[in-house]
Amino acid sequence: MTEILVLADHAGESVKKVTFELVTLARRFGEPAVAWAGAGAQAAQARLAEFGAAKVYAAEGPEFDDYVVAPKAELLAELARRAAPAAVLVPGTPEGREVAGRLAVKTGWGLLTDVTGLRDEFVADQPIFGGAINVTSRVRTGTPIIAVRPNAITPEPAPGQAVIEPVAVTVSDAAKLARVTGRVVQERSARPELTEASVVVSAGRGVGSAENMALIERLADRLGAAVGASRAVTDAGWYPHQFQVGQTGKTVSPQLYVAIGISGAIQHRAGMQTSKTIMVVNKDPEAPIFELADFGVVGDLFKVVPQLIEEIEKRSG
Repeated sequence: MTEILVLADHAGESVKKVTFELVTLARRFGEPAVAWAGAGAQAAQARLAEFGAAKVYAAEGPEFDDYVVAPKAELLAELARRAAPAAVLVPGTPEGREVAGRLAVKTGWGLLTDVTGLRDEFVADQPIFGGAINVTSRVRTGTPIIAVRPNAITPEPAPGQAVIEPVAVTVSDAAKLARVTGRVVQERSARPELTEASVVVSAGRGVGSAENMALIERLADRLGAAVGASRAVTDAGWYPHQFQVGQTGKTVSPQLYVAIGISGAIQHRAGMQTSKTIMVVNKDPEAPIFELADFGVVGDLFKVVPQLIEEIEKRSG
């Protein structure tokens, strides 16, 4: 069976959800072969096997842990030369897109970004103009390099061997021009990671102030959810920018997305419109966000949300 090369996104031995999404997608077209750059492949083997990875190309060494982006592109180029995959799938994260671009330059192959789905013969679904229009695209030159938007694919477990194959790659001096000089561990709350949460509660301009974000956090905590925010909220300084959902923020696709006080500008919708179920609370019945809603409440969030929290607390005992 033809290999589909998948670039793993991981933090040490901890595999990011988008990697499982890519492996799930790769299984539809061939045999998933994961390219693992840096340490941790052995520890992650069982998890990769759980989602159907057939092989793991493990390239360990300081050139992958201590340098930025370019060594990963050289690793993929070398693996592409050796394995002749039918396609290369990379996470559509900022780093993944840069790796994909560098790989396209090295190989001369065509590149598609911000892909939300793949059809037969690697025809890709892509939202453009902030999600206002959906198009289908296909690479015309060489092997397709495809950057898939995180949360666009539902990861599905399937048994695999995830056989580890050590790979030695000589990284060029040019790829070592940008070096990691230090790392800072980001403080994390008890809430789920925004891009990996199954429930997300997001707030928009309607919350009115930074102090009122406490109400949104209360609802999120009752639901075991991550907290998100529109660009208006983060630009106003009411909530940190790393929680922004939208075209210039993070893309989420949870089982439940609760949009509170969010009007639904195209920029925001592009980051959450693939959510499985969308619930909206907004006092403006004409707000564009209602076009996406599975359930909608027209009302004052400062009355609706406390009632919602109270009802959840009753039902949770």
